[in-house]
Amino acid sequence: MPTRADLLALAAIALWASLAALGVTLAHVPPFLLTGLGLLVGSLLALPLSRFRLRAWAVPPATLALGVYGLFGFHLLLFSALRTAPALQVNLVNYLWPLGMVVLAPLMLPGLRWQAAQLAAALLGFAGAAVVILGGAGTGAGNGRGVLAGGWHAGYALALGSAFVWSTYSLALRRVPAFPTSAVGSFAAVSGVLSLACHAAWEPAVQLSPRDLALIAALGLGPLGGAFFLWDAALKAGDPRRIGLLAFLTPLLSTAVVLAVTGQALSTSLVLGGLMIVAAAAWGSRATTVRR
Repeated sequence: MPTRADLLALAAIALWASLAALGVTLAHVPPFLLTGLGLLVGSLLALPLSRFRLRAWAVPPATLALGVYGLFGFHLLLFSALRTAPALQVNLVNYLWPLGMVVLAPLMLPGLRWQAAQLAAALLGFAGAAVVILGGAGTGAGNGRGVLAGGWHAGYALALGSAFVWSTYSLALRRVPAFPTSAVGSFAAVSGVLSLACHAAWEPAVQLSPRDLALIAALGLGPLGGAFFLWDAALKAGDPRRIGLLAFLTPLLSTAVVLAVTGQALSTSLVLGGLMIVAAAAWGSRATTVRR
C-alpha cells in the first residue's frame, strides 16, 4: 500500500517527467537562463504555502547553504558536464543519484542499515534506467541525443558530481533542523539568481517570445518548482531508500512523455527498462516494509 511519502515522491517524479519534453521544446533557450527563470518562478509557489508570510522562508544560514548546494550545485555540475561530454552518457551517469540515495542513506542517517535486497533492487533500477536512456538516444528524452561515444571525458566526473550532490542533498534534508517546506522557496530563489549570473557570464543573450515565457512559467510551476516542494515533503515523511528506488521511474516516465509528445512509437527498450524499474521499486519497497 503506498504511503503518504510514496505519493508525494511520485507526484514530484511525475512533474520531473515533463522536464525533458519542455526542454526539447525550449532547446533554443540557453540552459542557465532557462533554469534561472524556472527556479525564480518556482520559488513563488512558496508564497501561498507560507500564507504570503515571507518570514516563513527564513532558515538558518547552514540550511540555506544546503538548499543552494542541492538546487544550484546540481544544475551547475550537470550543465557543465553537458557542455564538455556526450549528453547521452552524461545523463546516464547523472542517474546514479537514486542509487546513491540507497547506498549513502545508512552512512548519513542514523538508524538505517544496508539491506542486500535494497542494494540489489537499486542496481536493477539503475540497469533499467540505462536501458531506457540508451534505447531512447534518438528521442531527445532526458537530454539523450546521438549515439554512445567512446573515450573518457572530464564531463563524466562532473556528471558523477551532480549525482552525488542531489543524492546527498536529498539525504541531508533529514539532518538539518526542521524547517517548513515553504522555505524551499528561498533555496529556489537564491539558486535562480545564481543561475542567471552564470547565464550572464557564460551564455549569449537571447530574445524570448511570449510562447517561451509561457512554457518557462510551466517549467517553473512544475519540474523546477512544485517538484522540489513535493520532494522535500516526501523525504521528511518517508524512508529515503524507498523513495530513492521510486526515483528510477523518472527516466522511464520522461522518455514516455517525449515519445507521446513527438508521436514516436513505443520502443522495446522502454518496455524492458520499465519492467526492470517497476520490479526494482516493488522489490526494494517490499524489503523496506518487511524490515520495518
